[in-house]
Amino acid sequence: MNSVQGVDVQSIDAAHIWHPYAEPGLFAYPVSRTEGVHLQLASGALLIDAMSSWWAAIHGHSNPRLTAAAKDQIDRMSHVMFGGLTHTPAALLTERLLDLTGGNFSQVFYSDSGSVAVEVAMKMALQYARGQGHPERTKFLTWRSGYHGDTFATMSVCDPDGGMHSFWGSAVTQQRFAPPPPVRGSSPVDQRAYLEHFATLVTDDVAAIIIEPVVQGAGGMRFHDPELVKGLRQLADAHAIPLIADEIATGFGRSGQLFTTLDNGVVPDIMCVGKALTGGFMTLAATLATEKIAAGMEPKALMHGPTFMANPLACAVAAESVAMVAEGQWRTQVAAIEEGLREGLEPLRNNPGVADVRVLGAIGVVEMERDVPMRAATEAAMERGVWIRPFGRLIYTMPPYICTPENIETICAGIAAAVGVSTKE
Repeated sequence: MNSVQGVDVQSIDAAHIWHPYAEPGLFAYPVSRTEGVHLQLASGALLIDAMSSWWAAIHGHSNPRLTAAAKDQIDRMSHVMFGGLTHTPAALLTERLLDLTGGNFSQVFYSDSGSVAVEVAMKMALQYARGQGHPERTKFLTWRSGYHGDTFATMSVCDPDGGMHSFWGSAVTQQRFAPPPPVRGSSPVDQRAYLEHFATLVTDDVAAIIIEPVVQGAGGMRFHDPELVKGLRQLADAHAIPLIADEIATGFGRSGQLFTTLDNGVVPDIMCVGKALTGGFMTLAATLATEKIAAGMEPKALMHGPTFMANPLACAVAAESVAMVAEGQWRTQVAAIEEGLREGLEPLRNNPGVADVRVLGAIGVVEMERDVPMRAATEAAMERGVWIRPFGRLIYTMPPYICTPENIETICAGIAAAVGVSTKE
């Protein structure tokens, strides 16, 4: 029996609990505690969390500064409604977020998850269209191979055919889609041709352009050049529509840049952040808007209001996490991780069945020629002390920034084992 605190976790889980994109009863490994880069399973096994628990725990688990911020806040106030009330953690977090983003935004909306942050961004764009006298602008333009969340509006701007939401078909609003962006390193000629084609898709009913800049996450872990993001900024300006940047996966240094838009000289009209916002401590997301968007919306009130909006406990932890990011240690940490991942993963390019190997910042991806046997690949890595979560044809890692060179070497060995299992007949 795998038990945690006397509870038969595995039996209860298998009988009664759904997991993401999984049928009830499939494999799940009970975790008893976390610390630093490690997950400790109920079995006693110690695994490096090479996923940063879905890309969020950038400072590692049980970080003492985040824990202290949570303990201090929980003694004061764990939650209060944000309708008609406000509090210090929300104000402090807002001040730090606006400072971290260079004063480019004027308004912040807090929500419970990245999916909702994108929903809110889409509502902002629709209200902005109304405010500009264009109620006919109700569609969103994006590129394929994207992923923006699991709620219904966000599903509509995920890849409609190859993505996780193609199952829903016509139940999801039909949006406008360009082909996937040319991969990182494409020629200027190819990039210009792509942007020219993208421009032909901006019809009169388009309210905004929405993208994941530089790194497309769960839609395929694809990388593209910042020049494409700059081109879309110019295109949005030319048509007087907002550019929405979903930086939920890329924000706070994951790609080697603080934000993949701002660090490349692109200021989106609306930007979504989440995941690492609290350092993976608890759920919180934010949607930031420029003064132009906030002033141009109709009505001026944003028509959304989550029950746990700007939860004080989450805001207090996020304020501390943002302060840690602002201190800048992540820059040397991510650079070292990138170097280690390149050294450890590049040799896998020559393995049978490997289609591509790519690394950017603290992101390492091995793309296979066919779908990965998830359980076999996962357990092969676990045998080497590494937790990964492959999907589709991808075996990848987004490790915590505090990983040592030895941790990264171990992660690469775990991925190599997963690749080896995935090439067997």
